[in-house]
Amino acid sequence: MYADVLIEFSAKAIDQTFTYIVPDDLKGKLKRGMKVSVPFGVSGIINGFVTDIKDSCDYDEDKLKEIVRVTDSAFILNDELLELGVFLKETCLCTQISVYQSMLPTSMKVKTINTNYQQYDEFVSLIKNPDDYIKRHKTARKQIELLNELKEKSIISKTGVSSAIVRILEDEGLVKVIKKPKYRINAEKNDHKVTLTDEQQEVANKVINSKGKAETFLLYGITGSGKTEVYLNIIDNVIKDGKTALLLVPEISLTTQIIKRFYNHFGSSVAVFHSALSDGEKFDEYHKIMDKKVSVVVGTRSAIFTPLENIGVIIIDEEHSSNYKQENSPRYNAKDVALWRSNYHSCPVVLGSATPSLESMARAQKGVFTLLTLQSRIGKAKLPEITIVDMKDEYRKGNATISDELDKEIKEALNNNKQVMLFLNRRGFNTFVSCRNCGYTYKCPNCDITLTYHKTSNNLRCHYCGYTLIYNGVCPECKEKALTSLGLGTERLEEEIKIKYPDARVLRMDADTTTRKGSHEKYIQMIENGEVDIIVGTQMISKGLDFPNVTVVGVINADESLNIPDFRSGEYTYSLLSQVSGRAGRKNGDGKVILQTFNKDNVTLNLVKNNNYSGLYTYEMNIRRELKYPPYFYITTIKLASKDYDEASKEASKACTFLRKKLDGVYILGPTTARIFKVKNIYRFQIILKYKNFEQIKEVLTELDNIYKTNIKVNIEIDNNPCYI
Repeated sequence: MYADVLIEFSAKAIDQTFTYIVPDDLKGKLKRGMKVSVPFGVSGIINGFVTDIKDSCDYDEDKLKEIVRVTDSAFILNDELLELGVFLKETCLCTQISVYQSMLPTSMKVKTINTNYQQYDEFVSLIKNPDDYIKRHKTARKQIELLNELKEKSIISKTGVSSAIVRILEDEGLVKVIKKPKYRINAEKNDHKVTLTDEQQEVANKVINSKGKAETFLLYGITGSGKTEVYLNIIDNVIKDGKTALLLVPEISLTTQIIKRFYNHFGSSVAVFHSALSDGEKFDEYHKIMDKKVSVVVGTRSAIFTPLENIGVIIIDEEHSSNYKQENSPRYNAKDVALWRSNYHSCPVVLGSATPSLESMARAQKGVFTLLTLQSRIGKAKLPEITIVDMKDEYRKGNATISDELDKEIKEALNNNKQVMLFLNRRGFNTFVSCRNCGYTYKCPNCDITLTYHKTSNNLRCHYCGYTLIYNGVCPECKEKALTSLGLGTERLEEEIKIKYPDARVLRMDADTTTRKGSHEKYIQMIENGEVDIIVGTQMISKGLDFPNVTVVGVINADESLNIPDFRSGEYTYSLLSQVSGRAGRKNGDGKVILQTFNKDNVTLNLVKNNNYSGLYTYEMNIRRELKYPPYFYITTIKLASKDYDEASKEASKACTFLRKKLDGVYILGPTTARIFKVKNIYRFQIILKYKNFEQIKEVLTELDNIYKTNIKVNIEIDNNPCYI
């Protein structure tokens, strides 16, 4: 008997399976998807996945080696995930092992050292009647006390029981110690009932009635329309049919509130899965799912790979978010994986958003997706009143950060014991530091970007590679104390707000303040408990969160994201501003939103003001049609990267020439420098392809990828349907 094993090395040059002999002690025990240790070349013993077991092979058996052992008999990568790995390898043009590795939490990846994170509760159980022992050992008071307790309860917790006494009774064959898995995350059900409006129930029923079919629904529901209640109702019905459900959210900050809702509703039948969990917590949650102890999984992007079986519905909330796309290899999109799993399980997919991506809406308009709408906020709430403030006029008054209009609304909200949310999508204190004397600007030596000043840690930091430099106030070029900080980040905004509103309790939520475990939960609880008056934050506060007491939302530098050199900048800005605006007035409809901008007449900003998504759709689609961008054309970016500038440039030109010879009817742009040209001392050149059908270019891309498999100087990165170009 033989087994094909995919080894742990992710080098493209050895992206294949290797055949091994199955030893006699593993025959009948070895299964597809198991992790095994095998001898490999000069590397010694390494690990891998069994992808196939067969009775014969085409190789000389004398040259084959035996599998050493199964490294984790409790874990099997099931048939569905094995097939999914093959699909992603072909579509993402990555190595097979990199896909399987991305599917698993750290504690379960294929690696040389495997750590067992399992924790147990221990119990003492009675094996046989102890009366005879009690008669013969009348002076063994503690043993008799324990045995009498066990006669009444048959099993008790080992906590507080003397281990020495237990060992004595174990030796007598009277008791045994039982280990039961203990989970780090436990939840209780609070009988949370969901009552839907007629509009919500109609939407839910359409999804429920599609059970057993791989139908995709686009749920376009305005902010505050109760999409989460619809999700709960759908999942309720799925579970009643004996099936499971998977819900994805784009950011960890969103999991806190939604998991609380799901715990209240479903209790311990919910598993959570996201990157903020510890390795031990991920281990527990993954095993709960694998052992079929839960019916619902809630998590971020990687949760799409959890081994749920018998799936009845997959829901992707905030489906427009770019966070569902993995930016490094394997460059998958969780939405594409959801559609694949939907076909595998014959179950519906629900893509929910207040601002659907143009690609999803275009598919809905064509009938590829089924469009569902929620156009009313729950209860008395209505959409907030949005005002655009021209900061050119405010600058003349001396208002660099907070306009008179926003100041008035903040003060009124604070006087009425309401909460304010201030959004600025740039962290740090200042965005760059330069010298007034000689013009020197601090830049990262590894990347092609300026360093951001962080005042609390008094350092300059690169947000791409993490390079850090202590700030001493002296220009390294001319040695003068003439440094000036420019640009506004959340750290500086927080400081200014504390000075301007000294009696207000201010909380900052961004990537710098939420690094500690549990910080998201802590801050959200503080906001919900009314311990915060003004919340300052980046995009992590912009969507999905429900704070009924927030009545004012201020957007600082509302047009900043419009300047991103990307064809999606208008769509991205509309989505971001609409979502953050939707945090205001979710209870009584008394919300006010102030958009501060230097570009008051901008089309996108005025569409946000009027909550006009259909206007944005028409406006952007006309541009996309003219410029041959998605959804009218697909896009693939090809990056050639090297530590050697000349080598990268030369190979980019060669790759472009190769593509022009091989491809017909495909628009080929480039090569040019990538948007961020230098990252971690790697120079990157880019080629962009625009085409109608992936099958049209798949073979050529695979051929190009193979050309660079063994090139140690230049690395090629192929990204199909990237979020940014």
